[in-house]
Amino acid sequence: MIVRFLLVAGVALAQSPHGNPVARGSELFEKNCAACHGARALGGRAPNLTRGDWKSGGSDEAILRNIVKGIAGTQMPAFPMPEEDAKAVVAYLRSLEGSKPETAVTGDARAGAALFFGAAGCGSCHMVQGRGGRLGPDLTTIAQERRQEDLRQSVREPSAKLRAGFRTVNVKLRDGRTLTGVAKNEDTFSIQLMDRQEKLHLLDKAGVSAVTPTHQSLMPAAKLTPAETNDVLAFLKAGKVEAAEWKPAADWNVTWERIRNARREPQNWLTYWGDLTGQHFSELKQVTPANVRSLRNAWTYQFGASNIQTVPIVVDGLMFVTGPRSNAAALDARTGRRIWEYKRELPEVHSQCTVMTNRGVAVLGDRVYLATLDAHLVALDAKTGNVIFDVEVEDYRKGFSITHAPLALNGQIAVGITAGECALTGFVYSFDAKTGKRLWRTDTVAPPGDPNRGSWAGDSAKYGGAPTWMTGTFDVETNTLFWTTGNPGPDYNGVDRAGDNLYSDSVLALDPATGRIKWHFQYTPHDVHDWDANETPVLVDAVVKGQRRKLLIMANRNAFYYAIDRVTGEFVAGQAFANQTWAKGLDARGRPIVLPNTTPTPEGNYACPDALGATNFAAPSFSPVTGLFYLTVRETCATYFTETKKPEPGQPFTGGGQREDEKVGEQGFIRALDPATGDRKWSTRIQVGSHSAGVLATAGGLVFAGSREGNLMALDAATGKILWHHGTGASIRSSPMAYAVDGRQYVAIANDAALLVYALEP
Repeated sequence: MIVRFLLVAGVALAQSPHGNPVARGSELFEKNCAACHGARALGGRAPNLTRGDWKSGGSDEAILRNIVKGIAGTQMPAFPMPEEDAKAVVAYLRSLEGSKPETAVTGDARAGAALFFGAAGCGSCHMVQGRGGRLGPDLTTIAQERRQEDLRQSVREPSAKLRAGFRTVNVKLRDGRTLTGVAKNEDTFSIQLMDRQEKLHLLDKAGVSAVTPTHQSLMPAAKLTPAETNDVLAFLKAGKVEAAEWKPAADWNVTWERIRNARREPQNWLTYWGDLTGQHFSELKQVTPANVRSLRNAWTYQFGASNIQTVPIVVDGLMFVTGPRSNAAALDARTGRRIWEYKRELPEVHSQCTVMTNRGVAVLGDRVYLATLDAHLVALDAKTGNVIFDVEVEDYRKGFSITHAPLALNGQIAVGITAGECALTGFVYSFDAKTGKRLWRTDTVAPPGDPNRGSWAGDSAKYGGAPTWMTGTFDVETNTLFWTTGNPGPDYNGVDRAGDNLYSDSVLALDPATGRIKWHFQYTPHDVHDWDANETPVLVDAVVKGQRRKLLIMANRNAFYYAIDRVTGEFVAGQAFANQTWAKGLDARGRPIVLPNTTPTPEGNYACPDALGATNFAAPSFSPVTGLFYLTVRETCATYFTETKKPEPGQPFTGGGQREDEKVGEQGFIRALDPATGDRKWSTRIQVGSHSAGVLATAGGLVFAGSREGNLMALDAATGKILWHHGTGASIRSSPMAYAVDGRQYVAIANDAALLVYALEP
């Protein structure tokens, strides 16, 4: 095993049942570790472990954890041995390096906190639980990662060991200025620097004449007495920090006003959908039908994983992306160089109840908000990735998870819950953006006392599904939050859940202050085809029959297009936008007129589209320039079957399944619709349809579209003609977005393994 450690409290070594723990540890080391670390841990193709230089944590606790769990991002695997065996290995390693087990931490933690954030000045550079400065490493867990003697040495001689991402450099610019700060990252062509004022500088080395390491920490040597040092160490060990007032950074602050008026900042992409309306449209127009053939790959960022579905957020040249296991990173949006990375240690989540991915983040103030597969909401410092708070949304052990990006509102963060296909129910939540305190929760299955509880037969509502897979949208004018819900459970067998099954397959209009449902509209009452309604609730204003209306529009997975009055929830217009055989049409209220012999049975019934739908969570786009609504379309059919299974929360509960019609296949299209009526304006055939690769319209007259086979395409927004394409090398499961830095427009798309960013040839 390869042991590389990061950064104090010791773990007492229990008496080994084998008598001598050192002898037992020697046996275990020889068996499991010597192949890499060499005999007596003197090194081989893995580091020498006798020197006490533990780069990933030198405390007994840290070494123990790294043996049992491995070290992410290295070749060090996990060795899930019994705890007493792992402790014996630690005892053996300690005997080789000649170090003694750590003594208990002494000192006054309260006095240490006062020193840390006061006279000692530690808090001016270091954070603990989100409070403090950014120039130095986050010390929230330092006491569990480094030994006391190492920390004492760092206090006395802060320049003795400088961690990667915190080495001090002087950068001389060609205009004569000199910047001093910590280098977050550097390569041959660029350097990312945080200066003494905590401002991030994303520098092209074409404008740099020299980069000189100083080998001196910006942290001054603390003049603390031994007793004061003990107090500070006791504070770090206790890890209890009094909450401080949140004051976002003066030079990096995404205010609610900015988010409300995101269209005024076309160079930025401030929410998952680009703005609060969900239009997924870019005002940038540097790239046009006339020059799009000159679009070239500018840079690529590798995630080191697969099933990437992230849509980046970009703010003032800083980009935020997520990986499939609830990881996050901040990148230089000009070059793709990483500035920080947040890696989450995920527990064993119920993968059968979710999709193992993450689709993005929200930003507000100087924080980045990430929702995780283990159903937590995490607030990260935007400049460093330091954790500000980490709160539980729901208990992941029950089968809950979150895959989508949260939505930042005025002082609050809205987020839904994934609980699909596992005999659970869904919710929408709001949390205080400052503290992480839950403000409200809205059930997406009508709860007891709600008149719509009667839309569920018997006790079927207890297992009713209606998960909230995707990010909502927000109407500033009416102060309304819109969130969509998924299918009822079980998916295919509706025998035991007779009724409309509210609020499944619906859009909910919520009061953001209380979570109260103002109105709802259900797209597929009593859904038995797993069609959901988790597609984007797009907000537009359009003229309908000579009258200007405030609309919420959606191309639904069930193959019908809907226009709804977003003030009242009244159905305005709708029609099929793709091939479907399950309904005669929509009635005057927007309810489907279901055809006979389309409901799943034990023997099977045939219907179009298939369960993935005529479209899905792939982002559509509305262009105010052309007045058209663009989307990706699948033409498919399947035979649907039922089965009977008793609900068991946390276990699969689908009630059947489907068999796709391979003769029909998965024909794919990019289509443009009239948002007032759903009338088709143009349709462009692509090789295969995708439920996840979305589209982006731009003010430059283009529609960018991803495809399942891995192509990024640019189409003429007026005609649908494909003008340019580029093979990304892997399947695309995400949606494109656009941003600009220093006046240069970029288009970004994530494929299954990497983020690819394009720009015109300079």
